[in-house]
Amino acid sequence: MNLSSEELERYARHIVLSDVGGPGQQLLKKARVLVVGAGGLGTPVLQYLAASGVGAIGLVDDDVVSLSNLQRQIIHDTDRVGDQKVESAKDALLRINPNVNVEIFNTRLNAENAHELIAKFDIVSDGSDNFDTRFLVADTCRELEKTLVTGAVGRFDGSLTTIKPHLSDENGRKHPQFRDVFPKKPPEGLLPTCAEAGIIGALTGIIGSMQALEIIKEITGAGEGLAGRLILYDSLHCRFEEIKYRSK
Repeated sequence: MNLSSEELERYARHIVLSDVGGPGQQLLKKARVLVVGAGGLGTPVLQYLAASGVGAIGLVDDDVVSLSNLQRQIIHDTDRVGDQKVESAKDALLRINPNVNVEIFNTRLNAENAHELIAKFDIVSDGSDNFDTRFLVADTCRELEKTLVTGAVGRFDGSLTTIKPHLSDENGRKHPQFRDVFPKKPPEGLLPTCAEAGIIGALTGIIGSMQALEIIKEITGAGEGLAGRLILYDSLHCRFEEIKYRSK
């Protein structure tokens, strides 16, 4: 995946990084990432992946932009209220970086289409707002041997981890799967929705940006990933906590 002269200039600050360089930037250009949800978490994931030069970004969402979204979903503009989120997000991404191929799927990820959609991509980013989708994405990624970077937020708290049970650590042990840290879905109605409990807008930017960075690291091989490590963030007290988990 050769880089054009325009791309060499655009990604110059990546290319001078010893842990990324030209080879890493070429891996980014070759990569295909599926982002589930164009909401609060999906917004920074999409923006930073596009700006970083990920070659193909898939986006699946069936919702429309509403005024109450704009406090946190900053990829969308006020004049896009009422438009499909995937259309609004695609236009924004192409303004950021016209070199990126944006593939949109104006549908809800479900048991009927999950395999077909996820199979098209190398890495999946999940920022969905319900447990049915989260578990479906995780189970499908496990079956298809796709790396999953998953984030979640609520009110003032966020979490982030990477799931890749099809790969092994440096000791030859398989990385844990999603159900090793989240064994089963909580009962319906146990946790309030975003609309019910509220959420501080900037929190989604923090966790979503961390998701994007972990995806970039997974693609380029830079640094240490989050497989087997769950990061918890308390924004009210600006504290991070790490919980390690293993496969059963």
